[in-house]
Amino acid sequence: MTMNFNLFMNDVVRQARDEISAAGYTQLKTPEEVEQAFAQKGTTLVMINSVCGCAGGIARPAAAHALHYDKRPDHLVTVFAGQDKEATEKARSFFTGYPPSSPSFALLKDGEICTMLERHDIEGHEPMAVIQKLQNAFDKYCEEL
Repeated sequence: MTMNFNLFMNDVVRQARDEISAAGYTQLKTPEEVEQAFAQKGTTLVMINSVCGCAGGIARPAAAHALHYDKRPDHLVTVFAGQDKEATEKARSFFTGYPPSSPSFALLKDGEICTMLERHDIEGHEPMAVIQKLQNAFDKYCEEL
């Protein structure tokens, strides 16, 4: 039974990774990759991915569809909570003033946290509402393409 569950979870994790990568996000799997990505100039949207239902049903679709907009971040990255633990911990160290939350989105500018959509901003909301929240942040902090 445990082996079947592990195979199932590996499949769920792979699907979640593939989905966010297909949307254009770069996966950060090590603390060093996080540091390098967050050191980039400009705006960086970080999607803290997870295997929960609200990640698959709301957050990842919103992460993909929010990008169809006049303003969007310069860089798109993701860390996977519960999978790439050290990378996620390193990313969260940049989110000063926000408790750990997954799924969630952080918007950074020149490596500094600008705003965050936490799990409570995602769970129980329609994907369109989350897309609107992301695009409102893009309006405030990102340049027009």
